[in-house]
Formats: sequence, structure tokens, C-alpha cells
Amino acid sequence: MSGQQHELTFRFLAQPTDVNFGGKVHGGMAMKWIDQAGYACAVAWSGAYCVTASVSGIQFVAPILIGDLVSVRARLIHTGTSSMHLAVEVLARDLRKDEERLATSCVMVLVALDSPDGKPTPVPHWEPRDDSERRLQAQARQLLELSKGMERLVDMRDGRSD
Repeated sequence: MSGQQHELTFRFLAQPTDVNFGGKVHGGMAMKWIDQAGYACAVAWSGAYCVTASVSGIQFVAPILIGDLVSVRARLIHTGTSSMHLAVEVLARDLRKDEERLATSCVMVLVALDSPDGKPTPVPHWEPRDDSERRLQAQARQLLELSKGMERLVDMRDGRSD
């Protein structure tokens, strides 16, 4: 049922096939996990097929090592008509030391479609429940305005107008 689940967490162990020559998880692998968790969260909220429209502010803060317990947490922070803004955190935990660290974070926007090759479709409205969620929603709105401003600059540079 759409409009019910606004966050989810994937958990798994980082495997040898996930790492680069330096023994740390590839940034591209972390981005894949982010996209998968974001997709699952957006579909759970919207009840529709979703596509990634953008990923903003991705930061690689700390390495993920083989054997770390990885948690990829995606949570809804803003909805538009057919879009969903999600905050995604990738956490890594060394199970021997029970120390968890933030490895990667970003904000992503997914759009709900009425079919895999269809048109955008409306999503249920989401309202923040507490001050923390209200702050995240405000940040999502600021990022949206920044993105629109960047699009206008590119259009002006390319000689296009609204």
C-alpha cells in the first residue's frame, strides 16, 4: 500500500568482489547500493515504478572495508507532484570493534512513472513528523531551488530561454 513506508535500510557484508585494488569498496559500488535503496524506498512510498532523476551532494567520508557490515538507509524528506527526495546514508560497521562510521551520504530525487516507459504519475504527499524531518525537508527544498537555478544558467549559456 503506497504512502505508508517512508524509509528503509538494506544491510549486508562488504565482499571481496566489492573492493578496488586498495582493498576498499569502489565508489561506484556504493553508488549502486544508494540507487538500489533509493529505488526501493521510492517504490514503497509511491506504489509505482520509479527512476532516478538526480543524485546531489554525494560525499565519500570514510572507507568501507571487506567484512564491514554495510547499512544503506534511505528516507523520504520531500515530495513533489511525482517526485520524491530522499536522504541516503551509507554506514559501515567493523563487527569486531562494534564501531559504526558514516561512509557516504547524498540526496537523490526519484520520479514515479505510470509504467516503465510512461509518464510521471502523482505520488502520495509526505509531511514531516518532527523538527529533524522538517529541517531535512527544508534542505531538500533549498537543493531543489539550487538545481532549478543551475538549469536556468545552463539554458542561458546555451542561448535557450524559458
